[in-house]
Amino acid sequence: MNALPSEIRNEQELEDLLSRPSQQLIETFAGLEGDITILGVGGKMGPTLARMAKRAAPHKRVIGVARFSEAGLKEKLQGWDIETVECDLLDRAAVEALEKTANVVFMAGRKFGSSGNQSLTWAMNVHVPAIVAEAFSQSRIAVFSTACVYPFVDIAGQGAREDLDLNPPGEYANSCVGRERMFEHYSRTQGTKVSIIRLSYAIDMRYGVLHDVASAVQAGEPVQIDSGHCNVIWQGDANDVALQSLAHAGTPPFVLNLSGPELVSVRRLAEKFGEHFGKTPVFSGQEQGRAWIIDTSLQQKLFGYPTVPLPRLIEWTAQWLGDGGRSLGKPTHFEVRDGAY
Repeated sequence: MNALPSEIRNEQELEDLLSRPSQQLIETFAGLEGDITILGVGGKMGPTLARMAKRAAPHKRVIGVARFSEAGLKEKLQGWDIETVECDLLDRAAVEALEKTANVVFMAGRKFGSSGNQSLTWAMNVHVPAIVAEAFSQSRIAVFSTACVYPFVDIAGQGAREDLDLNPPGEYANSCVGRERMFEHYSRTQGTKVSIIRLSYAIDMRYGVLHDVASAVQAGEPVQIDSGHCNVIWQGDANDVALQSLAHAGTPPFVLNLSGPELVSVRRLAEKFGEHFGKTPVFSGQEQGRAWIIDTSLQQKLFGYPTVPLPRLIEWTAQWLGDGGRSLGKPTHFEVRDGAY
């Protein structure tokens, strides 16, 4: 295994590292028949996941599907030998016309902007999954979901387990339950093999909980700590495990919590970034006894511990911001507790 760098100097190095496949993924893909389609490849995690899949299995075709509204993304993916197809996933006929590869990663969804246009959120998070699950019923599908499908749980415990009843706050989170239920329905009725990945806060130096907290500390702005605890994971590790989960897809769906093993204190994160930046953090609110946290025991058992530990993520983030590294301008809103995004 390649050693981790002490710092990440530019976006090319960042994306190279984010898309580095593990030996386990390479071996998993060697035993997995068929090519791979990534639906919703245009999001924050999609491009490096697609590149990782191609690096893990150069002999497989990797097809990225999206509307491609971001300038230059299609060309970037093509430069990584990833085929691109423009498609509006709300268009049933367009989805039905897509090539039906043996393996699919579903990454489409809507979160921010949900308040005020809830109907579009439900269409994207529930109707689109139904369209896709029906069209790709013969494929093996890894579905990106979220830890937001759980209710808040006691921070003194181990976090929500995969078998906890799904009863979350807010319309967005409930629409995410709907997404899972659509894939579950087609898995149970059509025999579609599905894995459902309940991800909690992937970390890229350009966005994520660490980026949000570090940016606030650096700017002298208050860090909101009502939601004072969370789980985080290096985006490369998250993508790697999500891709490996294709081999675990089943009927009914295989369900996996995906994040880092630590219960991360937002207050402590802010204090660590304060040490890096030579600033005293300013806090707003008070830690609550319940939070959106998950138990990742099954993930560790099946896939091992993440390759990038939390202290290294903190160092990389501080170094990136200290050097003026680019931000995607997409805050996580981790502090939101009523489910209104």
